[in-house]
Parts: sequence; structure tokens; C-alpha cells
Amino acid sequence: SRGEKVVKEFIKSLSGKTIGKIAQHIDLLKTHGPFLSMPYSKKLTKDISELRIRGKGEIRIFYTFSKNNIYLLHAFKKKTQKTPKKEIGIAEDRKRVLESS
Repeated sequence: SRGEKVVKEFIKSLSGKTIGKIAQHIDLLKTHGPFLSMPYSKKLTKDISELRIRGKGEIRIFYTFSKNNIYLLHAFKKKTQKTPKKEIGIAEDRKRVLESS
């Protein structure tokens, strides 16, 4: 999906150390699926959760499950305590596109 491509481009733009942390978190997600919880993952809406990558900057990767697959919907550098509604909205839009394809 378009969201996956955008997420991959975002990840590629980060430092090697951060990419390594993201890879570890994605491996945890593959292993634990919907049972992955804090501090690695947090549920945001009924269908969307976030991977929480901590380091020099806070990285969030929103994802969803569909037909036993994990879809990475959106990623961004978190700069505030609260997750901006705009960022969740982008993930929700991409999830709708995913469901309609």
C-alpha cells in the first residue's frame, strides 16, 4: 500500500542506530502480534496501534492488522507529549484505502 512505501522512505531517512531499533521493534511485533504491549506498543484506536521507538528522538509507527498481516500505515517523529490528531487521521485515511483495495 502507499502507506507502507511512505513508511519505508521515512525509515530510510533515519540514522543507522535508529533503523536498528525500528527493526528490533518490528521483529517484536511479528513475534507477539496483537499481544505486543507497553513499552513497545500502545493501542490508539479500535484498529490502530503505535510502535513506540525511543531514542534521541521519539519515533512512532502506526500499524494495523488485516487478514493476519501487519500493515505499517504512518510514521513520524513525535515532538509533543500528546499524539497529534492529524497524525492519527493520516493513519486512519490509509487504513480506509487499504480496506477498499
